Amino acid sequence: MNVLGIDTSTVIISVAILRDGALAGERTDTVAHNRTGLLALIDHLFAELGLRPADLDAVAVGAGPGSFTGLRIGMATAKGIAFALGRPLWAVSSLAALAHAELGPSDAEPIVAALDARKGEVYAGAYRRAGASVELIGAERVLAPANIAALGARFTGDAAAGYPELAVLSGTWGTTPTGRAVAELALAGNRVDVLVGGAPTYIRLSEAEVKYPEGVPGALRKR
Repeated sequence: MNVLGIDTSTVIISVAILRDGALAGERTDTVAHNRTGLLALIDHLFAELGLRPADLDAVAVGAGPGSFTGLRIGMATAKGIAFALGRPLWAVSSLAALAHAELGPSDAEPIVAALDARKGEVYAGAYRRAGASVELIGAERVLAPANIAALGARFTGDAAAGYPELAVLSGTWGTTPTGRAVAELALAGNRVDVLVGGAPTYIRLSEAEVKYPEGVPGALRKR
């Protein structure tokens, strides 16, 4: 089984292909340097592995939380590929993928995945190992950096880059969700096809929703 994993929740774009559960290949790039787009990055990976799109059996995507624009691009691209090929689309939390990559197979200590949410906030969720997958403790949330210390004792993610005061917290900083972890989690999960109803997980309201809670002036009002 060939599974394409995609995550675009941060400034690091990551794509990977798992073949029968093992990593076949992966590619990463930054949003700033990736001028040719996500599809080109995926195409380069296919060429590197000698695969055709038709060789895919499923597509897995990190649904967020994260960059609103990045998540929309990732979800739309994943849906387009899955729809065109008639393959299932699986979605997992980008925070869960981040935690999965850091937790060992028999790791008993939970970990808090924390991503920079901008605007003085952090996306965070505490996870523990659950077999081949991970289990959320409580809920994913958006909160002030000063408040994430209460979520656990071990941390991972890119939040410390935006908020250097978090670097004193124990853990592995400077990490972002990967396409590999997304595909691994999807394979370990229920494999629910979200091709039709799948949507990004934003957690907080968009800027437009904050400014215009009743709808953008001149457009259709919310029902």
